Order: sequence, then C-alpha cells, then structure tokens
Amino acid sequence: MGTRKLGRARGRGRIVLVVLVACLAVVAGVLLVQARQYGAADGPLTAGAAAGTGATGAAATSASTGSSTARPDPGPSTRSAKPRSSATESVRPSGTAARSTAAAQAVPASGKRTLTLVNRLSQTIWPAIAADPTHPVAATGWVLAPGASLSFPIPDHWDVRVWARTGCSFDAAGNGHCVTGDCAGHFQCGRTWGQFPSTLAEFNLNAWNGMDFYDVSLVEGNNLPMWINNSGGRGADPIDARGCAASGCTRDANALCPKAMQRTHDGAVVACLSACLVLGTDQACCTGAYAARSACVPSTWPIDSAAVFKKAEPFAYSYVDDDATSVLTCSGECDYRITWGVSPPG
Repeated sequence: MGTRKLGRARGRGRIVLVVLVACLAVVAGVLLVQARQYGAADGPLTAGAAAGTGATGAAATSASTGSSTARPDPGPSTRSAKPRSSATESVRPSGTAARSTAAAQAVPASGKRTLTLVNRLSQTIWPAIAADPTHPVAATGWVLAPGASLSFPIPDHWDVRVWARTGCSFDAAGNGHCVTGDCAGHFQCGRTWGQFPSTLAEFNLNAWNGMDFYDVSLVEGNNLPMWINNSGGRGADPIDARGCAASGCTRDANALCPKAMQRTHDGAVVACLSACLVLGTDQACCTGAYAARSACVPSTWPIDSAAVFKKAEPFAYSYVDDDATSVLTCSGECDYRITWGVSPPG
C-alpha cells in the first residue's frame, strides 16, 4: 500500500507541475503578443526571449529529455483514485479469446492509435489493463499463447497501466484466479489494478504539449520481462525490436532475484518483490522522512532491489525516483508495441 499511496501523491505532484508549466507557457505567449503589438519602440525581441528561456524553456527541455526538473508523470493520473471493478463491465472468459482477439484487431478509428501486445515467452500469459474510464477500450483482459500477438485501437489521452498475469484459470463466466497479477479473480479486470508484484507498462498519451510519456516500471516488483517500442511518431525509438537500449538489453529479473525478494509457487520463482514490498518501511518505500530525492537512496536500503531491477531492465523504473533513465517520450500520434520476453542473443 505504501508504494500505491506514494505513486498517487507523486503522480498528482507531477501532473500539477506540468499544468503550471503549461500555464506559464500561455502567459508567456500573451506577453509576447502584447510586446510585439505595443512595444515595437523598445526594439526587437532577443533570441533568448523568442526561444523561451527561464523556467518555461527549462521545463520544455527537461520534458523532452526525461530530466528531473519538470518530472512529468509518465503513469496514470488515475492513481489519485484507485481503480475498482466495474459492476457493468462485460465478462469475456478465456474460452472466447479468439472472438475478442478478432474484434481487437479491427482497424482503429480516425484519431486513435494502435497498441500491439506480443508474447515471446514460453508460457501463456493473460495481459490486462486497469481501465481509464474517461477513455475506454473494448476489453480489459486478454489471453496470449506463446508466440501470439493481438492489436487494438487506443484513444488519445489514454492514461493507463498494462501488465500481464500468469498461471491463470477461469471458468466459463470469467471468474478464477491468477498466480501473479491477479485482478480480484476476473478475466476482465475493469478498473481493478493487478496484484503486486507485477511488471507495468505505463502510458499517458498527449500528456504535455502533444507529447506522450510512457515507461516500463518495476517499482511495484517484477513478474515478467517486458519492453515497449513506439512507431509512427517523430524521432528514433530508444529501444530496438530486440528489447535493447544503449544502456543494455532486457533480462529476466526473476532469474537474478535474491532469495529475500523472491515469490515462489510450486517451487519456482514466479515474481521478484521490491524492497518496499518486502520491508514496508519508509526508507525502502521513499516515504515519510525518506520522501525527498536526496533521502531516497536505494544503495542504503537493507535490500537494494533497484540494483537488481536495473541490471535486468536498464531502461525501466527500478524505484520511484528513477526518472532520469526511465521516462520515455514520443510525439506525433505514436503507436506502441508491448513485448513480454527477454532479448534474444546477438
């Protein structure tokens, strides 16, 4: 619960900061127009003024590079209100996965993007989302056999978490249980978050100045290796099709997980917990007296889960303040592909 509360609080703080930056930009624009209309006698604008120096310029630069100055929230703003199961959510059990997959692969409507889910693991997985109620999609739960994939349209301003469940069993009504990532025993998760630990893909589309923020997060622990690719936007994708970035490739954190962080099932390691989930202290959760960035130092924790996660997925969030190396951005109505798997050799 500590990480959820922290995520919500920091999420709100980041969103507020982004809004303030946007307001400053508007004010600067108004002043610029007035200056051109009424202040011609004072001489032309300097290059620095036209480019947007000061706090506005710095915030725009930091938003595009992922620096901690502006710290826009890459994850769902709905953290401020925990998603819950929807009583009206239609249930689609795994037995009807073929029909749901066919519907999901329909051509997206104008103004929407496409999200593709790919399973490169040797086990069946059950991807899910905690729905954004203001920007809904057709389903919130799917099943992917090894080697399978599916695509579906997603709306602009989509603000969600995506994860995959493992070891699931559902009845014809879509009720059952998953070993990891379970969302209250439902095939369709509705607005219910998956049980931690689970590897998260976080999206906040058109979040700031037409820019998307997205990331892979191991802040809540890891159950499966994952990476995200973008396409169709402006600029190069920092992660290649093999799941490799300049900082390294995708590995299985469960295989690197020390015993103190392991969650096992039937003798096998099925997930790797964060230090916060294991210890539940302010220090490990970066809360209370340890909430400031200067005090949130993973190397001082009794269990440095951040080091384990960063070794497995160098581009992913390894703890709550890991913004500088983990916030990814894309502009230009980007499409996305989430791949569950490890980077192939070579």
